[in-house]
Amino acid sequence: MPYSQFTTITKVKEAFNLSTREGIRFLPEIAPISPSNTLRDYLEETLPIAIATGSEKARSELIITPVLVEVRRILDRKVTLFSGEDFTVDESLGLNGRCDFLISRSAEMLAIEAPAVVIIEAKQADLKTGFGQCVAEMVAAQKFNESKEKSIPIIYGSVSNGVQWQFLKLEGQTITIDLIIYPLPPVEQILGFLVWMVQEG
Repeated sequence: MPYSQFTTITKVKEAFNLSTREGIRFLPEIAPISPSNTLRDYLEETLPIAIATGSEKARSELIITPVLVEVRRILDRKVTLFSGEDFTVDESLGLNGRCDFLISRSAEMLAIEAPAVVIIEAKQADLKTGFGQCVAEMVAAQKFNESKEKSIPIIYGSVSNGVQWQFLKLEGQTITIDLIIYPLPPVEQILGFLVWMVQEG
């Protein structure tokens, strides 16, 4: 069964014996990062379309993807962004299927290489509905890194509909969920958060 079977945070907690901490902002004070003129102009054009259309696909393509491509540019293309890539880690545990977005701390683009550091789950509207699936994918990233002997202390995740972003982190068996919903625009704050996560994970 794929990641999508984890429809609630409760299901994924029970499946992987996780504990949760809620409402805690784990992000430090992070300086916002100014976008390139290319991203600024692109979002100025596409944000109204994505919001008006409202579909998950439109928001993924017109908002989330360009923001994540900008993160890669800021980090001198030393990380790789995967979109819709198969990320089957352990079918017996239900850790199989496709991730909406995955960032690997590797410059290789043909296949996902460890360590996987950030998982982004795209949703059309209610962000809460994406928590279970996002956490399952974060657990998969943790196990994937361990299997490649490239474990890192923390895996970060986000559930986003493009204009709203919520952030999670997986450390050992503990999931911390920041209940604050961060808006886009402004893109500067979201870029700062994502770049920090990729570097710190």
